[in-house]
Amino acid sequence: MKKWNISIVLPLVVVLMASACSNDGDKGDGVAHINMFLTDAPAEYEAVYIDIQSVEFITDAGTLTFNLLNPGVYNLLQFNSGVDTLMISEDISPRTVSQIRLILGDNNSVVVDGVNYPLETPSAQSSGLKLNVHYTFEAGIVYNLWLDFDAEQSIVEQGSGDYLLKPVIRVYTEAESGAIAGNIFPLAAASYISAITPTDTFGTTINADGTFLIGGLVSGSYDVHFSAVVGFSDIVIPSVIVANGSVTEMGEVEIPL
Repeated sequence: MKKWNISIVLPLVVVLMASACSNDGDKGDGVAHINMFLTDAPAEYEAVYIDIQSVEFITDAGTLTFNLLNPGVYNLLQFNSGVDTLMISEDISPRTVSQIRLILGDNNSVVVDGVNYPLETPSAQSSGLKLNVHYTFEAGIVYNLWLDFDAEQSIVEQGSGDYLLKPVIRVYTEAESGAIAGNIFPLAAASYISAITPTDTFGTTINADGTFLIGGLVSGSYDVHFSAVVGFSDIVIPSVIVANGSVTEMGEVEIPL
């Protein structure tokens, strides 16, 4: 009934997963409701600051501009391992969306070895970071969408020592994606977890309390790799099954010496 079309818009690479929706809440017969969240995959930087001012939907009935609940600078590295933040929550009339645009401000930067470097964002401030889609929002339905930045792949160090923002973003929804969760023992024995398929790798840092969550996974089988700290050994747990709309609980995973 509903589907995302996959598109690639250079220099922005967008991976769009199958759409989903829910009937939670009563929105009446005339409008759909959009909740859009921001989350991130971890990166080897101290901070990645993105200045997001608004979101635009390019639709068959014209352009819709949404003011963010909290416009301004977001440190992407605060939003991983299951952490997200609500960007917009709006009612809209039924329509088909062909593009989502993130309108950026000027205060974009990355922190490396304690030094804050400006991020160059060609054309992003004026025309927005463009995510090409094809999607119809229907009346009476609540849509929960996540924009998942991959900060590690989104920042390019140039030969001059400057840094360029070339965002890699996944869009996924709760009903047509799943997750893997659990906790490690001993605490702090591993720092990173990856869910691996023959064609892709998804990962996140492990929280200080030993818990972890990798979201936005399509249904299928994953080899789950735990990257251990010095004094412990990496392990791989094969064939962990993920189903759309649910969280696969791995329970407590012991990291060996």
